[in-house]
Amino acid sequence: MSHRTYVCRCEDVTLKELSELIDNGVHTVEEIKRITRCGMGACQGRTCGSVLAQTISKKTNIPLTEINVATHRAPIKPVKLGMIAGGENHA
Repeated sequence: MSHRTYVCRCEDVTLKELSELIDNGVHTVEEIKRITRCGMGACQGRTCGSVLAQTISKKTNIPLTEINVATHRAPIKPVKLGMIAGGENHA
């Protein structure tokens, strides 16, 4: 039986995948995010973001305070102006 430690459950990214990327010179959260989609799933990095930053810090000896966290973007969904103005109920 194979044992995998998932860092990002939303995007099925394992600790092994992250470690290999870091060992190959990928040392920023944004780079790893773009390559693996780690932090781009339903939780938007709330579950895996800190583990990713800690893993980079540990493997590179870069202080955790110097690891730039991923930029967060709010989900975008069209909204009718009437809903914002309070004149229309939404279902």
